[in-house]
Amino acid sequence: MEARIDKWLWSVRIYKTRTIAAEACKKGRISINGVQAKPSKIVKEGDVVQVRRTVTYSFKVLKAIENRVGAKVVPEMMENITPQDQYDLLEMKRLSSFAKRAAGQGRPTKKERRDMEEFLFSTPLELSDDEFDFDD
Repeated sequence: MEARIDKWLWSVRIYKTRTIAAEACKKGRISINGVQAKPSKIVKEGDVVQVRRTVTYSFKVLKAIENRVGAKVVPEMMENITPQDQYDLLEMKRLSSFAKRAAGQGRPTKKERRDMEEFLFSTPLELSDDEFDFDD
């Protein structure tokens, strides 16, 4: 079975609308098996689709569909194979956003303040002396 990449991205709920999925393809944010994809590019079962947003997400196509499916059915259509280092990069970007607050944005919101305090004042890992060999 085959499907257009813009329809597939929309049908498996990676993008909210097909138009947004097609725009992402045109801007070069979508690649299939490492090759940049136009909206009309055909995706087949077994292909790996990379979606570049804040980080690069990778999905393996299990079924090529063109009709939107419910959220519970999505795991049958695709498999998320995004490497852990991309999620680590996303977390670092989230944490670093506290330090780089642009001028003119005002005070942090309550949630931002709580997250910042949790990050700044969290207790470091407690390490025991048994974990190190001091007999040098």
